[in-house]
Amino acid sequence: MARMPSAQRRLQLTEAAIRAMARDGVPRTTTRSIAAEAGVSLSVFHYCFDSKQALVESVITTLTDHSVSVVKDALRPRATLEETVRAGFQAYWDHVRAHPDEHMLTYELTQYALREPGFEHLARRQYALYGDAYAELIEQLRSGTDLRLRVPVPVLARYLAAMTDGLTLNYLVLGDADAWTDILDTVTAHIAGLVLADEPATGSAR
Repeated sequence: MARMPSAQRRLQLTEAAIRAMARDGVPRTTTRSIAAEAGVSLSVFHYCFDSKQALVESVITTLTDHSVSVVKDALRPRATLEETVRAGFQAYWDHVRAHPDEHMLTYELTQYALREPGFEHLARRQYALYGDAYAELIEQLRSGTDLRLRVPVPVLARYLAAMTDGLTLNYLVLGDADAWTDILDTVTAHIAGLVLADEPATGSAR
């Protein structure tokens, strides 16, 4: 077996865990099945992760990165703010449609962490990551512009995380992809209204 840097090996095992958990469910996925999925020995797994908590946290972080990276790439400046915001949401939506099992897994991980003693902090970590990711995307959107916000960045970031979370679950349960063009247009118009103000904002919303 070829040697590789430990960070690269951890990522390999994390991606294998995502595939195994999405296929078999979180409770039924074992360290042995993850090692087999990655094509490595069990000793390699235990060298990279000293606990199941560490593995689950790595899975949560990597799943978040999968979604955030495509949105970051899509948030290049366009003719209008609305077009830029719409492109970001469209990129996320395309990722949900292309990888529904990954997004379903995020909800299963939340439930698992909340129910498993000693894992509760990972559910909080998961949703903190969502808020942090949106705060970073908001700052990327504002970079090099004079955009002002109607609400503070942490409030808007948490609001966007909650909204996206609910809309994603709604689609995973109900499907109906045809309805999402109008839904994304509505979300875009609403968020653009929160981001772009006619007058300078006050307080910590700058």
